[in-house]
Amino acid sequence: MTALEAIAAELRQAERTGRPIGPIRERIALDADAYGIQKINTRHRLAQGGRIVGRKIGLTNPAVQAQLGVDQPDYGTLFADMDIDHDGVIPWIAGAQMKVEAEIAFILGRDLPQADIGMGEVIAAIDCAVAALEIVGSRIADWNIRFRDTVADNGSSAFFTLSPAPRLLREIDLLDCGMELFRGEERVSQGRGRACLSSPLNAVRWLARTMAADGTPLRAGDVVLSGALGPMVAAAPGAVFRAHIEGFGETAIRFGEAA
Repeated sequence: MTALEAIAAELRQAERTGRPIGPIRERIALDADAYGIQKINTRHRLAQGGRIVGRKIGLTNPAVQAQLGVDQPDYGTLFADMDIDHDGVIPWIAGAQMKVEAEIAFILGRDLPQADIGMGEVIAAIDCAVAALEIVGSRIADWNIRFRDTVADNGSSAFFTLSPAPRLLREIDLLDCGMELFRGEERVSQGRGRACLSSPLNAVRWLARTMAADGTPLRAGDVVLSGALGPMVAAAPGAVFRAHIEGFGETAIRFGEAA
């Protein structure tokens, strides 16, 4: 077993047992090695019957990038068993350190295989956009992460839910749409579309180019979570989260009670 395979196995065990591990960044020499660990666990999940349904983009807020000492986003892989129904229930998982953030998701209608993809081609490839909630979770104890920790940990991903009200791009304002995230009746986060790399479409183009250059291009039907529009908020047993994004309607998720 290589050093990267050993770290990948530790992350899988942390997810399986609900017992996070310490930071791993000092054990990873290169950013590419962190993505290598992510790919090892992606292959493992596929071998266990998992199915890829899209990708998520993280670190799209400049303030968060500065905090982690990077100047670009990162990505993770979305699997079918991460997709939760609108207003569905996520069982409470002790130790999963789950948090919630609201964002815009895009559903692709065409493949994006070019590493030099232009914005016009990105726009033409998008079938629709929907409001989304991403439920993130870290296998690193106390969310003590930097860039290589979260990349190796599949972008700190856990679950996601999509609004049942898709929109065409010409129907929405991606820049100035206001977002409000509620926990129960309390507003706990807010933001606008332009908080995501100045435009969520910038995030999609970055991802399309990155994935094509990596040899794993985005495909028709893929879900792309484009990045948070406001601060993420810690989940709790029994909590109900609802996000409203102007022009998109809303989507919601519930957490089960602690065992």
